[in-house]
Amino acid sequence: MGSSSINAVDEVTQWEVVGAVEKISEWYLKPLLEDILTQFPTVILGFHSDNGSEFINKVVAELLNKLLVQQTKSRARHTNDNALVEFKNGAIVRKHMGYAHIPQSFAQQINLFHRDFLNPYLNFHRPCFFSKDELDSKGKIRKKYLYEDMKTPYEKLISLPNAQSYLRHDVSFEKLDAIASQFSDNQFAERMVKARNKLWDSILNRVA
Repeated sequence: MGSSSINAVDEVTQWEVVGAVEKISEWYLKPLLEDILTQFPTVILGFHSDNGSEFINKVVAELLNKLLVQQTKSRARHTNDNALVEFKNGAIVRKHMGYAHIPQSFAQQINLFHRDFLNPYLNFHRPCFFSKDELDSKGKIRKKYLYEDMKTPYEKLISLPNAQSYLRHDVSFEKLDAIASQFSDNQFAERMVKARNKLWDSILNRVA
């Protein structure tokens, strides 16, 4: 059996947190979800998940109730219900982590890479497209994706009206600015790639 990726994305800012879990079960998922939620700088009001039993169960429900987070779920055979996450799974997770089988025992090591390198890179240094709604000649709303509207998730967050009001009580823009400005986009991308290569070398050496 191999480890599995869990991908959480904020629908407004596209803030993204990727994690790895040894097994897709409620007991393995609960501590990972707790860790993932702490990596979001904003207060979380809603949690939209797949409708699998690993997400829809008493353990996860108790965790979300404790955090006052409302849970909704995708409908069976309706992939568009989680379209943003499905897109990110291909464009982000598979691009950086590939399709290769990774033994369960490396889940913790992969999570450290995600927390220290991949997730900061995605949120502070990788621009995303954000759509703009426009009316066409027939009165229908069309979404346009313009290069001038590209922002990192952090840039999108600080561009929101009253952005400060969305932050968790233990997070400030001073702290987030310090993280964002510590390295240039290219510098952090290079650090992330080196860390990923080191991770793969470690895994391959132990598997061989």
